[in-house]
Parts: sequence; C-alpha cells; structure tokens
Amino acid sequence: MSEDSQHVLSRRLRSGLAIILNRPEAINSLTESMIDRIDSLLDEAEADERCCFVLFYATGSKGFCAGGDIKELARLANLKQYDKVDSFFQKEYGLDLKIHLFSKPVVVIADGITMGGGLGIAAGADIRIATDRTRMAMPETRIGFFPDVGSTGWMFTRCPKGYPEYLGLTGYDMQGTECVRLGFATHFILHDHVQGLLDVLESVGLEDTQDRQVTGKALLEQISGMLDFHIPDRFPMDAWVKEYFSDKADIKDILAFLSRCGDQEERCNEVFASIAERSPTALVLTLKLLRYNEGRSIADVFATELKAAKYMSRHPDYLEGIRARLIERDNNPHWQPDRIELVDPSGFLF
Repeated sequence: MSEDSQHVLSRRLRSGLAIILNRPEAINSLTESMIDRIDSLLDEAEADERCCFVLFYATGSKGFCAGGDIKELARLANLKQYDKVDSFFQKEYGLDLKIHLFSKPVVVIADGITMGGGLGIAAGADIRIATDRTRMAMPETRIGFFPDVGSTGWMFTRCPKGYPEYLGLTGYDMQGTECVRLGFATHFILHDHVQGLLDVLESVGLEDTQDRQVTGKALLEQISGMLDFHIPDRFPMDAWVKEYFSDKADIKDILAFLSRCGDQEERCNEVFASIAERSPTALVLTLKLLRYNEGRSIADVFATELKAAKYMSRHPDYLEGIRARLIERDNNPHWQPDRIELVDPSGFLF
C-alpha cells in the first residue's frame, strides 16, 4: 500500500463515500501526496452516480487535522526549493476550493484539533460538526505565516462582526460549542456520540437530486436527531470584539485603541501579549488580506492567498517562526523587522 493510500483511507457507504485521514502520529497533518489522494477520491465521488455525499473524518485521539506538514515545508524552504513549496500551497488551496464548489454535499466531523489545512477541508463543507473535544484556531502568525485556506474571505460570511480580524490576528483558541457560535462549525455533538453518528451515516439512504443544497437538506433531516442545533447566545465578549476589531485597516490603530481600554483591560492586555509574540510582517499582511478579501469570491480569495503564501514562505520570519516554535522550541523568534511600525507592506504581492 502506498504512503498516500495509508494516510488517506476511503470507504464506500450505502449512499456516500467516506474519506478518512489516517496520519494520527502527526495529528493528520497534510502532505502533498495526501492532498493528491483526497483530490482523486473527490473526483471519483463526483463521477459516481451512486455517491450522494462525501464524509470526512479522521483516525487517532488528538484531532481531525492540525494543518499542513509545516516541518516538511520548512525543510523545502530552507533548501530554497520554492517550486515545491508553491506546489503544496497551490494543491492545498485547489483542494479546498474544490470542496467549496463540489456538486454534492460534504460532511466533516471535526473531532479534536482542527486548524490550518483541517479548517481548509472543513470550511467548504455543508455540515461541519464540532464536538466537546474540538479546538479550532488560526495560530499562523505565531510561526511567521498568515491565516489562509480561504479564511480571509469566508470568515466574513460566517463570523460575528470583528471576529475575522480578532481570530486572524490573535489566534484565539475556540473550543466545543464556541466553534458553532463563531461560525466555524454548523452543528455540535458529544464525542461519545460520534461513533453512533458514523453508524447512521454509514447506512443512510439518499438519492442524488443533482442539487447540492437539496441533497444536503435531505441528508441533514436523516441525521438531525443526533445533532445539536442550538447556537449559544451572544457573549459579552462579542460586543468588545466588534468595537475594537471590526473594519480596522491598520494594526497600529487597533493597538492604539486597545491601549485606551477601560472596563475590558484584562482582555486588552491579553491581546497585547498575544500580538507581541507574533511576526510583525505576518500581522500586517493578515490585516491587509482581510481588508482586501472581504466580499470577494472564494476563488479570488484563494488566488490572493496563494500570492501571499509565496511571499511569506520566502520571508525570513517563516523559517525563523517554525524554528522557534516547532523545531528548536526555544520560543524566542527573532523577527525581521521586529516592530510593526517597521514593516513595509509595499512588497506584498497583491
């Protein structure tokens, strides 16, 4: 069995196809060969008239997918094999876009850690299920990169006001039902009930209506008894996020606004501490992407993010962030430049 077949399993269901991420030792982080395998399986599902929906889930106890194989990308970037780095991002974003535009409904069970490339797979799904073990976040600026996989566009159609900026800049860690409240998941289920849901999805009977929304609605009706449709009420935090982050175009303005924080001083200080440990270049790039991609088509969003990925993967902060956070783990990255006010955005490729 080839490596990609080992790391991405597939299984025929009564009315669908299950695609199972199977690299648990790396929290199912995506390699290029895994992406190729998933892409091929989606093509098979598209062409199969008996397949009415696609289901994604993963093996292992830690999570659905922690993202891309960052250490391998860093190795390639260190060797200046940027053509291979570019190929990874082009294929990853192409896969994510395919899921967004797929002709049949897609279900993702995002049990456990779901970040980066895991969010990329989940974001295009019709039914995105979080559990009490789910953790979703976009911590990329902490390693000298930016929140990608289309998030700089689709967050604006799903998240409460201000959260695209807040989540993208701070890497805030969403857990459990919070993933539903903030628009990253559509439904919630207890982890202990996941196997029962898989059993139902295994045997559910559907007919392909040739309409993704109609078929998706029929599928949801058959599994709805196992899902929690309740979205928690708005939190006091939501008003604060809206006030301090929504529609801001300059990160220096956000920080100046936060410095005058009143009754939410503790929360503001947490943001200062979070931003202080992140790449200034990645932060400026992230906010610029958010402003640029808001309201754009998902295809345009991915095209812009690919340009940004090519820029950032060649920037010294990318290798330095991965070294400091994931390889040597000294948590002492030396950013270039080391202050936001020194970042020159004129070199960004969009």
